[in-house]
Parts: sequence; structure tokens; C-alpha cells
Amino acid sequence: MKPYLPYCLLASLLPGIAHAETYVVGVEQADFEPYFSVDAQGRYSGFARELLDRFARDAGIELRYQPVEPSHLLGELLDGRIDLKYPDSPYWAKELKAGKPVVYSTSTADFIDGVLVAPLQRGKGIQHLKRLAVVGGWTPEQYREAIDSQHLTRVDSRDLRDMIRTTLKKQADGGYYNVEVAIHALNYSNSSSNALVFDSSLPYSRGTYHLSTLKHPQLIERFDRFLKEHPEELAALKSRYRVEENINSEFVGMEQWKVDFIKRQRAKEQPNAQP
Repeated sequence: MKPYLPYCLLASLLPGIAHAETYVVGVEQADFEPYFSVDAQGRYSGFARELLDRFARDAGIELRYQPVEPSHLLGELLDGRIDLKYPDSPYWAKELKAGKPVVYSTSTADFIDGVLVAPLQRGKGIQHLKRLAVVGGWTPEQYREAIDSQHLTRVDSRDLRDMIRTTLKKQADGGYYNVEVAIHALNYSNSSSNALVFDSSLPYSRGTYHLSTLKHPQLIERFDRFLKEHPEELAALKSRYRVEENINSEFVGMEQWKVDFIKRQRAKEQPNAQP
């Protein structure tokens, strides 16, 4: 029989296990599937949560997630109340970050911010875009000049659902948002599947999401190493959560039913090929 070690003695012998490094990750308090979401009880879940949890296990650390209103999240980082921020980008809020040594990870996922329109309106050109529904807090940089010059009317929406509703009711000619998130909401969260589609002929922006910190650059180095050493794991997570499904493929901007139909046809023609 092995001798029993009191917990206090075991902790002193194995401090790395008993006292794991703990860091607070500030995350957006928002429903932003498939990238991430926070429910009414404050539980953080989705692609980003699983990716960060896997990194924490690999690094032998503990991550605690602190949901924060998106407009306040950067302030929490700059004031030192959180250790890490996700998502972030070197291109966001440059003026507020000026002089601050914010360190960013390599990319975790791609995104597109663009305009969704009714299927029959896709490809008609910017001259047919007179009213643009925009969620409060979002800044459609590609359309700022047109809005400021009043060639384009901004129609403010409370949230994504309100933006979709406004566009479907033709109170706006298009809705501006994260394309992957909007398509996910249309295809998987309500009965409006394919009612709006991404119009890639209109101005849009591509970007990437990153993990950032002010206080722990060495942790970002460890995260980057984890991403580099586990590319298949990252790809599998993206596939399972359908992250980048509608923006990094030949099907960008296409209605989901068409994508599914084309994949089924290809599978019939090439029985041994992956759908």
C-alpha cells in the first residue's frame, strides 16, 4: 500500500499542479456564432472557447473567461483589469491603443464584414444601395464617406436580428455585418434561411481575429507555438463549428441550399471524394 501524502505536502511537492497559472480572458458579451457566444448565465462557448481551452490544457495553465460589453472590452485590457482580450486586431481602435504595447497572436480565424442583400438584388451594384442597415457600435469604413456625404442613409439597428428584420422588410436595401455570423443566424437560428445573401460585388473588408495582451507577451508566444504545432486540430475545430465555411471557399456569397446541392452532385459524380 502506498503511503498517503497530505494535500498540503503534495501541493508543496507539485506546485505546478496545485497552483496552475491563472489568467483572465476578456471576451465579448455577445451572441456571435459560429465564432463564440455568451448565454444568459454568462457561459462562454463556441469555437473560440474550445480553442482557448485546448491551448490552456496544452500549456498547463487555467483561463477564466470574463464576458464584457464589446464597447468596454478594450478599456478593460488597457486598464489592466483583464490579462488577455479575444477577439482583437491590430487594426481596431488604433487611436486608443497608440503608445500602448499591445501584443497580438497570429491569426486564429478569418472574417469578412460586408453587405447582405435579398438574393434578387445581389450584383446590381452600389448605385442600388441607398439605405444601409447597421448594428449600433459597428462602423462600415468602406461606406463612411458615402454616409457622411448623405449619398447613403445609415439605418441604425439594435442588434443582428433587428438588422435582418429591417432588411427583410425592405426598410433598408442591405445590412452590414460580419458575413459568417449573419449567414449562420439566417441558416441555423431562424426560419429565414437564404433570405439574405452576401453581395461580394459591393465593398467589403477582410480581416483576422487575434488574441491580445498588454501584460503577458510570453503567453502570446506560447499560444503562437500551440497554433503552429496543432494546425490539423485548428482546422478540425473550424470545420466542426463551420467557421470560415462561407467566406474562404469557392462558395463565398452563395446561398446555402446551392452550396449543399453542388456538394451532393459532386459526391454522386465522385463517390470516393469528400463532400
